[in-house]
Amino acid sequence: MPVERTARKSTTATRPSRARASTSARAPRTERFKRPQTESLTEQAYTQIEEAIVTLQIAPGASVSELSLSEMTGIGRTPIREAIQRLAREHLIVILPQRGLLVPEIDVKKQLKLLRTRREVERLVCRSAARSATPEEREVFSQLAAEFAEAAAANDDVSFVRLDREFNELCLIAARNEFAESAMRLMHGLSRRFWYYHYKRAADLPEMARLHGAVARAIADGNAEDAGKALDALLDNIEAFTLATLTEL
Repeated sequence: MPVERTARKSTTATRPSRARASTSARAPRTERFKRPQTESLTEQAYTQIEEAIVTLQIAPGASVSELSLSEMTGIGRTPIREAIQRLAREHLIVILPQRGLLVPEIDVKKQLKLLRTRREVERLVCRSAARSATPEEREVFSQLAAEFAEAAAANDDVSFVRLDREFNELCLIAARNEFAESAMRLMHGLSRRFWYYHYKRAADLPEMARLHGAVARAIADGNAEDAGKALDALLDNIEAFTLATLTEL
């Protein structure tokens, strides 16, 4: 069922119980490719809070606090504070001095601006990943392609969001370009939240999963040209979807 418009102003989310029950995401396979120091309480706090914001368990416009986020995740205040700083850099939380924390509303115009930037940077990332991925990373890309197909067949939104996050993370690792990585990290969460908010009214989840799988397969095959073309097809779909949401406003 679609998100009710009244949820935008509430301080709690109103998503179905399936998403709410899924707060503790499975450990992604991409952890094996990360530096050990990233596997920390701060990373765990960030992952849980980011998913809660992206899947609207914390609704757009909601006020939150360090204490409430600590209680939600079961993680102490210092890692929560560090996770909040990262989420603020990614525009998923706004820090209001002396007033607390706010999850921003969703802005279609900003999303279109983000997509123009994302297309250029993500094309570089996917093409670089196709060239530079290790055999182990290519195997995980192949697995992700198969799992995107499963998520499409099941029409499973939460699984798709988690696969999308894992796919994006592995692309950044395999591309081995720290400058592109920094730019992309500012855009992924906002893109996933926008999609999750609108997709039941304006998007085709199976098609979106299929397009993601095509990019993953091209990277697994080491074909940079096909990876770039598949990425363009994916972003064409996302841009059309974003423009379609304007008819709802």
